[in-house]
Amino acid sequence: MFTGITAGITWALETVILGIALSMTPFVSDAEALFLAPFVSTFIHDAMSAIYMLVFNGFRHRLKDVLKICRSKNFKWLVLASAIGGPIGMTGYVLAVNYMGASVGAVASAIYPAIGSALAYLFLKEKIKWYQWIFLLVTLAGVFGLSYSSDLNIRNFWLGLCGAFMCAFGWGIEGVILSKCLKNDELKSEYALQIRQTVSAIVYAVVIIPVLGGWRFTAGLFEFENSSALLIVALASLCATVSYMFYYKAIANLGVSKAMGLNITYTAWAILFTVVLLGDSSVLSTTTVLCSAVVVVCGIFAAADFESLFGKRNINKAK
Repeated sequence: MFTGITAGITWALETVILGIALSMTPFVSDAEALFLAPFVSTFIHDAMSAIYMLVFNGFRHRLKDVLKICRSKNFKWLVLASAIGGPIGMTGYVLAVNYMGASVGAVASAIYPAIGSALAYLFLKEKIKWYQWIFLLVTLAGVFGLSYSSDLNIRNFWLGLCGAFMCAFGWGIEGVILSKCLKNDELKSEYALQIRQTVSAIVYAVVIIPVLGGWRFTAGLFEFENSSALLIVALASLCATVSYMFYYKAIANLGVSKAMGLNITYTAWAILFTVVLLGDSSVLSTTTVLCSAVVVVCGIFAAADFESLFGKRNINKAK
């Protein structure tokens, strides 16, 4: 429980910090910068996270164990989860934060536990109860309701919403695959995270950035005058790395549905940090607070199996 909640708190910090970076000059200087910002910042974000994990595993003398995982049968599934959760999921998340703001982007992307349950039903044939489908629909309605708050400074709601759905599907699929892989005792959560961030960074470097023609812009971020923005992205990446470590441990110890339910608390923490750290009280409008509550509560309920939970309690009482 502690690992899941800590993952949510640190991810909320990452969200606010990344939002600050994306509002700085190098990412908003012209039309090209605005277009490339979500992709390039995510590439730098995941690449730095991979370096953090390399240092962490190297300091603990675990790099040989990471290489062993690369030769295991779970490796191809880890690569698939990494490619979906990183380039698709994380890019969608940054799009949501970039176009909807840190607090609303965090809430909008929080539908991923519900999407994860739906994807588990479709691809893994896991049973989804009728009330879980209802909660899923209510969650989506709550996300849509976020667009009706006139007090929020949302740059482009529909692009942000597209990003939120990219994020939800990417992270939902990633969580389901990771839950399967982490059942193997040899695969530690920190090994999986090393592979995840490394694969994500490679996909960006080899495929996404070249296709978008973004290497010139990316290289420009490493110039001295842009060092402040780059350092803030690095700080956001550090918070994300810590969050991922706790989140993966929660998946391994609790299962994907419970881990997602705890991790989703980052939406509430993001709103709190936005008010406290940025002094932005606009996120406390009635519409936003109500819709945020709907997304968080119904998102958790859509991923929960109440019949199984209460059934086990009744069996224990009978015993």
